[in-house]
Amino acid sequence: MTKVRLEIDEVEIYRPRKRWHLYFVVVADHPKEKDKMIVSTLPQEPFLLTHRHDNVYHFDTDQPGSEGLFVLSREMPEDREINVQFYLRHSRKATRDLGEILESIKTGIAGDALGIVTDIVGTTGMPWLVIAKKSLSLVGKILEKIPDKDFGFLSAFERFGPEFESQTDIDREKQFTGDASMVYSWTLDED
Repeated sequence: MTKVRLEIDEVEIYRPRKRWHLYFVVVADHPKEKDKMIVSTLPQEPFLLTHRHDNVYHFDTDQPGSEGLFVLSREMPEDREINVQFYLRHSRKATRDLGEILESIKTGIAGDALGIVTDIVGTTGMPWLVIAKKSLSLVGKILEKIPDKDFGFLSAFERFGPEFESQTDIDREKQFTGDASMVYSWTLDED
């Protein structure tokens, strides 16, 4: 059985300010139910990007055994496609209860919020909100109402094609719709 793992390696901000309290809102396909998605925040507390980072935060390093910020791990779907979306946000508060973000999404989509799960996509203990796939378009609109700075949206949708036959770890670099970019990696693991 092939497992797919997603990690964030690096994030870069293209704004002159040098102090950011950043977090991600992650939306991904539900690993077992095609009509559902899962939503969470990463990490559990915003991470601080200061002037010493020069607006680039590296979760991964060149040191042996170093890994990026773990997002998810799940079985390869039959169609070999996984839809994952990221929203990058800057908390205007030094401390931020990211559980409030999930609560706002849950309230905003009302009946399409199907509960919180913690033991899913390899993230025991991390809360994920299960939502109906039809309410996916509402997530971005709900986030707009939260008074944090929005660095935009990034699609990490992956179709696992022939490039994964010759290598099992592929890095992708993409721009958010706002003033930021991200490097993330998809890795295939055989059980």
